[in-house]
Amino acid sequence: MTRPALPRFALGDPLPPPTASDELRLRLATRRSAPAQALTAPGPSAEELEDILTLGVRSPDHGKLFPWRLVVLGHQTRTELAGLLTPLAALQPQPDKAKAVLGKLTAAPVTILVVSAPVPSHKVPEWEQQLSAGAVCMNLEHAAHALGYASSWITDWYSYDPQALDILDVEGGEQVAGFIHIGTLSEAPLERPRPELADKVTYRP
Repeated sequence: MTRPALPRFALGDPLPPPTASDELRLRLATRRSAPAQALTAPGPSAEELEDILTLGVRSPDHGKLFPWRLVVLGHQTRTELAGLLTPLAALQPQPDKAKAVLGKLTAAPVTILVVSAPVPSHKVPEWEQQLSAGAVCMNLEHAAHALGYASSWITDWYSYDPQALDILDVEGGEQVAGFIHIGTLSEAPLERPRPELADKVTYRP
């Protein structure tokens, strides 16, 4: 069966209006994070990964700055990173746990590192630029879910350790917005607690 191609639009093209879709509503209602170390093959094909990335970068971006960058980490690279990060794990407050979570880097078939790279001294506040990077992470998760895959958006200690950031090639002024791990779960995830709207939403006339 041929996979339908994503529509492509040129700069300035009028976009079609959104249409209601029960299938899309169901997809959004059933997305939830997966345990990163439980993600296994199959993962997205090269064509599906391109779709996920294409949809991921269609994110809100005040100022059209694209204040983020994405790095698709292959399994070889992730194995090497885990090896380089292992000595740093011993220096963490909980060394055994810090070493154990490195397994998340190598388990999933596909991992996308999203780096927040705000444009300095711009009229758009840095906080808004960081939110845009978070929106990319969420779009990647929704795109993976729409294609039938499970995903996990995590950071862990190596997203904040200065020496680890050097190993990850995260430059000064940048931050790790998240590692998006994508794959398949052998069992359907269980629903987790969700807030009651009445506790979190206020309507003001």
